[in-house]
Amino acid sequence: MTVIDANRMHEIETRYPEYFHRSFRQRFGGLMILIATLLYSLYAVWFFDLPKLFAEAHWERVGIYLSQWVSYDVQPEFRIEGDGSIDIRYPRFSPLGDNPHPDWLVNNPDGSITVSISGTSRTVTVSKSQTIVTAHGVSVPVDVSSGAPKVVGPVPGWMTVYDDNVLADLGFAGNVSISVDRVKIRKRFIGWANFIFDTQSSFFDKPVREVVSLIVSGPRIKPDQSNLSLAFDDIWNNSEWQHGDVWTKLFQTIVMAFLGTLLGSLTAFPLAFLAARNITPNRLLNQILKRFFDFLRSVDMLIWALFLTRAFGPGPLAGSGAIFLTETGTLGKLYSEGLENIDNKPREGIKSTGAQTVLVHRYGIMPQIVPVFVSQTLYQWESNVRGATIIGAVGAGGIGLKLWEAMRTNANWENVAYMVILILIVVFIFDTASNALRHRLMGTKAH
Repeated sequence: MTVIDANRMHEIETRYPEYFHRSFRQRFGGLMILIATLLYSLYAVWFFDLPKLFAEAHWERVGIYLSQWVSYDVQPEFRIEGDGSIDIRYPRFSPLGDNPHPDWLVNNPDGSITVSISGTSRTVTVSKSQTIVTAHGVSVPVDVSSGAPKVVGPVPGWMTVYDDNVLADLGFAGNVSISVDRVKIRKRFIGWANFIFDTQSSFFDKPVREVVSLIVSGPRIKPDQSNLSLAFDDIWNNSEWQHGDVWTKLFQTIVMAFLGTLLGSLTAFPLAFLAARNITPNRLLNQILKRFFDFLRSVDMLIWALFLTRAFGPGPLAGSGAIFLTETGTLGKLYSEGLENIDNKPREGIKSTGAQTVLVHRYGIMPQIVPVFVSQTLYQWESNVRGATIIGAVGAGGIGLKLWEAMRTNANWENVAYMVILILIVVFIFDTASNALRHRLMGTKAH
């Protein structure tokens, strides 16, 4: 055990005062940051009234919307005529086509109709005098022979009785609305209906093997067009999923991001040389250009898109212009700061040989900045692919506008899911390609 005397202790304190005489900030800085964070969090809870917000939120809609992303429904309506017959009707543009004969709908010998909502555990049997709903292990008859529908027996928790109809909630499988003269059924299916061929296609509702056979070696469905060409046209012009329009708009989004970033980088590159203090020793010009960059990037891309759609009308031109203006400011600032941080020794060495200014920039500056500039530009391009989707929603064209139109209907959530997945795939591809190019240019190894 080593004993340190008073003189040795005083010497250590003198040599390392920061460890023995710590300031108030050093001693209590971490605690003060923690307290400030907690106080700000409490203020945010009060300011946004989060308890009330969470209490009044419609959380049930989350499940409804998510289920509609991955499923579709069919809504047959059974009308009870005066002679006791039952007329089956489907909404216009039903996923089953114009003349549906689904196997989950059975005509019984006694004239009633049984609909399988979910296998044999959830069924609905419609007759002229009553409708029997079977679910959760019980069968509940609803009498429709009098002036208003009446549940026979106890009313289960999943059934609601109103003045003129009875609503049975069968969960994800669907629901049933029963009135005196009609029964409306909503039956839900997992998947995307008619994703390949719509109901107007010549290949609609045909098995995969038959479709392949027709395309490969079958007789022509239309004499003036091959079956392969016809199949492609039917897929591309699918009226329900609009593949052709969606993919065209997606390509517009990619072109908008590329064009806007390219023009922004080409404009920012020469301006950055004028804005860099060590390249252009003119303080007034430096400050004017830097404030110009600040102005362009301080106005959000979405705001630029709103301005330009007013000027040029909706379309990809406004989107490309918004990205161009924003990227001129962003890349101009990044480029100029990169130039100000270069090593001046190579530049001074080339200048000492009497080389012209262009050659000094070419051999003394460019080798240092090109990898950094390209890396920054690629990152901005990747980011702008996502940004182009957002500005498209305000009328700047591209898939963003298409996505917003689908969301506004509040009914085409499966189309929304389709476009979101396409956007995610494109962003993933561009992110991967951009990362690979950046690491290659910077000479680092990608992880």
